[in-house]
Amino acid sequence: MRKRKLTLSQILIGILGVIIALFFTLPMLWFVFAPFNSSVSLSVTIPEQFTLSNFEVAFNNEVAMRGLFINSVIIGGGTMIGTAVIAAMAAYGISRGNLPGRQIFTTVLILFSSVVTGTASMIPIFLLIFSMGLIDTHLGVILVMIGGLLPAGIFIVIDFVDGVPRSYEEAAMISGAGPFTLFRDITFPLIRPGLMVVGIWALVNAWGSFLTPFILLRDPLKVPASVAFYVFYDPEGTPNIKLVAAYAVLYTIPVVLLYLLVNWRYGFSFFGGIKR
Repeated sequence: MRKRKLTLSQILIGILGVIIALFFTLPMLWFVFAPFNSSVSLSVTIPEQFTLSNFEVAFNNEVAMRGLFINSVIIGGGTMIGTAVIAAMAAYGISRGNLPGRQIFTTVLILFSSVVTGTASMIPIFLLIFSMGLIDTHLGVILVMIGGLLPAGIFIVIDFVDGVPRSYEEAAMISGAGPFTLFRDITFPLIRPGLMVVGIWALVNAWGSFLTPFILLRDPLKVPASVAFYVFYDPEGTPNIKLVAAYAVLYTIPVVLLYLLVNWRYGFSFFGGIKR
């Protein structure tokens, strides 16, 4: 077989690709080596002697470990479940109901949620949570996060609900199934792909959220891992780089394991099914 010769443009594109890959690889190399180094700098250095002392110090910090294994799990899990369940019910109601201007409604909902987020909404959100008596509670943080993620979650799930043929529900209605039974046994199993997408998306957003728990939580033992990083900073605001790097690895592991679990269990295909 005749070998194909590379052109100059292909060689230049290949070199450019390698340079870009190195540009993004260097920070990852630092992230890999820094936690195992006894003296860390901002440059990428291979440890002369690997050590686990940084992880030991991080594990012995009560605020950091409680934030990682308890608070982040509570906030992330609550946000994931709440967003997926409420988005499913709301999307089902919008899709199957006779709501005039449904498309306009969902579009405005998305645009509004995209504009009124982050720092622009924290003052009214803080006042609302304070008036509800939920300051310094995980429930207050979860409710705020669910409220911020719901519009986009509903927008995603509506497409999945619209894809369920109404004939399935009509056949069940002939047998005497009510609205709740239709949703539970017909629609819900078929929209599981959308709920899986929304749930994981909500969990990742809640896991990485900093501003909301930082403002609404006061007790150091209630803050999630995204805020608990501050325990590895000195009073002047200078980070202990090796401890921050070690904690960052621990902070990343649950999300990576979740991705591997979902990829192993479902791959890139999600399948629903109707309950009998």
